[in-house]
Amino acid sequence: MHGIEFSSDEKTVLIARLKRYLEDELDQEIGQFEAGFLLDFITREIGCYYYNRGLNDAQAVMAKRLDDINDAIYEIEMPTELSK
Repeated sequence: MHGIEFSSDEKTVLIARLKRYLEDELDQEIGQFEAGFLLDFITREIGCYYYNRGLNDAQAVMAKRLDDINDAIYEIEMPTELSK
């Protein structure tokens, strides 16, 4: 599996948001270049945790949907002598 990658448009938005957060919340101004390095660090070192959480959430949704499908199939099953 390759690392998480963003398009240049996505990076531009994310870098701007990082810069704004640092300025507004921490009273720290950093340049575009430094913010890009910070974004790369966060993506490389922390991003996988968010990615994996998203996968786990998606698996939970799929499992619930499959349970619902299994229940629906069971409800329409016709009785036979071999039914459980």
